[in-house]
Amino acid sequence: GKSLAGLVLPTGASHYPDVVRGAESASPSLRARVVLASSNYSLATEQRHLERLIKLGVDGIILAPTLRDRTLDELAGALSRLSVPVVLLERRLEASSALARYDWVRTDHARGAELAVEHLVELGHGAVGLALLDRTPTAPSIREGYGRAVAALGLRVAPIVSLPKTEDDPDAAAAELSRFLDECMAAGVRGAVVHTDFHAAHLLEIAIDRGVRVPEEFSIVAYDDENAQLAIVPLTAVSPHGCCCTCAWCD
Repeated sequence: GKSLAGLVLPTGASHYPDVVRGAESASPSLRARVVLASSNYSLATEQRHLERLIKLGVDGIILAPTLRDRTLDELAGALSRLSVPVVLLERRLEASSALARYDWVRTDHARGAELAVEHLVELGHGAVGLALLDRTPTAPSIREGYGRAVAALGLRVAPIVSLPKTEDDPDAAAAELSRFLDECMAAGVRGAVVHTDFHAAHLLEIAIDRGVRVPEEFSIVAYDDENAQLAIVPLTAVSPHGCCCTCAWCD
């Protein structure tokens, strides 16, 4: 019979639909069936799904764990109580010795950010701003890749802003993007990497409302590519790039 694999993700948005499609495409050749669940970034919901999958009889679980309100040691403790193998997905776990026993796979977001900066430099920009949604697991890697690219390419210092979640406070997000554009224009910075593509599209609208032509007077590269092509001016975007992992599957 077929093996049963659980796949627990925090959301169905961002690049996770590609993760689901990848799991589905791999399952026939492995004679496996994938059971999908979403935690919605809730520890309690994640735990319920894990318990339900164990009762269902899964042979293993792929988990993008919720990191809110718990440490990596607490995550390791929770995983140690599971009775099936677990592969961790889309989280930076290198610093945790408690999680060293687990295989993990994640997108190389740092390299993706480097590619975005490199693209803007190829267009002639000597400085590149960065606006990013810091309250996401992706953000530290984007900051790392951006910093590496700025240093390697010898770019001038440019504005960097942390964006609030739009669903928490739409006005605050709009104000922060507006301030970011002000700072870029004042500093003579005419290119920016913006995470996510939703925020990049919003920045584009703010620029257009001010009479700033995009990309002629201000270039925007979106990090994430769910809806970048649907912006008023279709945006260049970085899709999550490649993978870093400790498992043998990608060799």
